This record gives sequence, C-alpha cells and structure tokens, in this order.
Amino acid sequence: MQYDLIAPTAFGLEAVTARELTRLGFADVHTEDGRVYFKGDEKGVAKANLWLRTAARVQIQLARFKAVTFEELFQGVYAIPWGDWLPENARFPMDGRSVKSTLFSISDCQAIAKKAVVEKLKKTYHRDFFEETGALYRLEVSLLKDTVTVTLDTTGAGLHKRGYRKIAGEAPLKETMAAALIDLTFWRPGRILVDPMCGTGTIPIEAALIAENRAPGLTRSFPAEEWPAFAKAFAEAREEAKSLIQPAKEITIFGSDIDAKAADVSATCARLAGVEGAVRFQRADMRTFKSEERYGFILTNPPYGERLGQEEEVQKIYRDMGSVFRKLDTWSVYVITAHPEFEKLYGKKAEKRRKLFNGRIPCQYYQYPGPKPPRPPKNED
Repeated sequence: MQYDLIAPTAFGLEAVTARELTRLGFADVHTEDGRVYFKGDEKGVAKANLWLRTAARVQIQLARFKAVTFEELFQGVYAIPWGDWLPENARFPMDGRSVKSTLFSISDCQAIAKKAVVEKLKKTYHRDFFEETGALYRLEVSLLKDTVTVTLDTTGAGLHKRGYRKIAGEAPLKETMAAALIDLTFWRPGRILVDPMCGTGTIPIEAALIAENRAPGLTRSFPAEEWPAFAKAFAEAREEAKSLIQPAKEITIFGSDIDAKAADVSATCARLAGVEGAVRFQRADMRTFKSEERYGFILTNPPYGERLGQEEEVQKIYRDMGSVFRKLDTWSVYVITAHPEFEKLYGKKAEKRRKLFNGRIPCQYYQYPGPKPPRPPKNED
C-alpha cells in the first residue's frame, strides 16, 4: 500500500532532506516550511526511518482538510477510517499544534480530535471503552492557517536519537544537524575530515556512519515495528541495511578537543555507533592544529559565547581559528555559529552563508570551500 508520508525537518534543511529522500529512491518528493512530503509503502516507511540522516521523524499523513470550527475539526477527524489503522487495544495519544489558525487552542483541538477517534472506534469495535494497553500509535492534529493535517507517527523518539550518545556533553549538536552540515559540504568518504573542537564527537561520528554506509537508525527501535502491517518490512529493511555496511579500510576522519573528558566520551560514542574503525579522537588544542595533508576538510561547531562571561574567550577562539585555519589555504573550512561577528573575528568573509537553527538558536553556517584536488594522472599503457 502506498502512503502519503511526511518528514519534518529543521527550518533551512528542507532541501537537504529532500535530496536525501531522492537519493534513497522515493517518489513525489516536495517541500514546505519545515516539512518534506513523499510517498512510500511499508518497506519505504521502514527504509526512511532506518536511513534518513537529517529528518526529525517519519509520519503517515492520514487526512488533510480545512476547519474553522470545532464541528468541522471533529467531522474531519471522524471521517478517517480509524479501524484500518488502530487495533482494538491500541495506545493512541494525541499531540497538537496550531499556527495562525482560527482554532488556536491546542488543548481543545487535541481533545476534540481524540474524541472523534474514540467515537469512530466505538462504532467500529462495538464497545464503549478502550483500555489502550497495546502497541503505540501516536497521533498528531496540526493546524496551519486553518488547514488541518492528521498524522500517525512511525518513529517514536526523534531520528536524532541514533542510540550511540549515552553521555551528552554541554550544548550538544543534534545528530541530524551534524549530518546536514556534512551534506552541505563537498566532502566525500575517503577524504580527510577533521573537527578540532569536537565536543562529544557528533560531527566525526556522523561522518564515519556515512563513510561506512551505516544506516543511522540501525541500532534503535521504532513503534511501527510493533504494527502487524509493518513488522515484516522493518525486519527485511534491517537485514538489508546490515548487508550494505562497508567497514572503513583506513581512518580519514578525526576529532579532537582541548577537554580530555570530551575526547574520551567521543571515543566511547564511536564504539557504541560501531564506527571505531573509521574515526579517531584525541585531546588537543585547536590552536596547535596542523596537517601534512594537502587537501582536507575542517567542519566544526565552536562555542557561541551565549553565556555570561564567555564573550572575550569566544572572541579569542575565533581569532585563533582564523590564524590557524587560514594557513591551510588548500583546505575547506565550514563553521556553524550564532556569533554575529564571526567573519570579522575570523578575518575572512565566507564564500557562502546559510541560516540554520541549532535547536532554537538561530545560526549562520559559514562556508570556505577550498580548491579541488588535482585528478590523479591516468595510467598509460
């Protein structure tokens, strides 16, 4: 069966997630603010959950309709054939959102939508009470400019929850955002990539997952795996994903941090992710970074100076970054930060800038792509 699917994503990353879905072979991919729409069957739902690196989750769109009254909302939700989706013992919590809509009370919208589902199930299963003790079917009623979208979540905990980050460092970068930052560079597996302020190692670990072609969701579970119609598809998709892993033959991805504990945590996370053979971490000061490699990539998420008393320290870090990285004139440098004076402090205007959100913090992604390495000479017979 073909489903209308939605992959919510961070604002500014819609095109990145759309490219991912296209590469994964999905059809009818198109974007709206914060959402990417596509189509897929049961195996497609499993594949999207296992493989998407930049999206927040995967939802099945059950209905879309206009509503400016609670009666219209009730009838629109009631019209959905809930017996086709929810077994008699299903747990079906109802989430809600409302933006620029006549029905602005989220709690009231949730209550009306939940009541509509229950009333339809009463008619379907000929009973008056549902214990909700079975598998989880999380629903959402979302209103945007009076258009209601009703969705069923297949993912559970957000897709950034890969399963390898058991110990979080201070202000970590989400795994989905780290993967998107990598996708927005010209880096490809086999080339050198370094994060000299790696914190708990999210950027290098995400790069290593890409390098080894490891599905980022392979070590976690999803609610849809418990649904009878999807269980086989998830089992098959997992086996296929395992067969596609290509262990790295050499280490070309590196992370370092001035904090020895951060480097240790990064190494632990890499082991949990199964990529310890593709990435190396060490304690080192960014200011001492140098390389004999002619071409490489630096991708980093330095401190922003958000906390009181950090401003002078952060300004010095950015000046030092400029002094160190600009010497690597054939390297590509990519930096995400919320600091408004980054380019001035770094000492060089970025070739490209992209507005992104690290969590709720508005940031700029500064891009300094270096020259392409020369192609190796062709072998002559």
